[in-house]
Amino acid sequence: MLRTRAHILRVALSLAGMLAAAGCGPKRIPPMTVSDLMEDRVTLDGVLMKCNQNPDKARNDTDCLNARIAIERLAKDVDPTESAKRSAEFERNREQLRQAQERERADQESKSKVDPYNLPVVPVEPATPTAPATPAGGPTIGALTKP
Repeated sequence: MLRTRAHILRVALSLAGMLAAAGCGPKRIPPMTVSDLMEDRVTLDGVLMKCNQNPDKARNDTDCLNARIAIERLAKDVDPTESAKRSAEFERNREQLRQAQERERADQESKSKVDPYNLPVVPVEPATPTAPATPAGGPTIGALTKP
């Protein structure tokens, strides 16, 4: 009988140890809600980046589904008049930049171009032959010839 009590006590202690070890595991982090993701754009971008890097895991992941829903809702919340205003401002700024660059390029081209028809006329005189320079104290060419 002692043996059975000891055996039962050992089994009970091992079960208690297993339950304690199972309870010490890491807590599961609950998935982000759609509203949380809509409020925190950085987290939303991080979740989407994680989902795009591993698409096989992302198909069943709740975070990825919630992130995609949040993106769709955020896209619907964009005011079309504000979007049109932004694109019109962008086009206006782009056109101003293009015109400024065009003026700068035209100025550079006008500075670097040489128009031969508008150059001043310079009279060309024939070159006069000059006497060759003689070395100091040396004989001249005419001195070497026989008289």
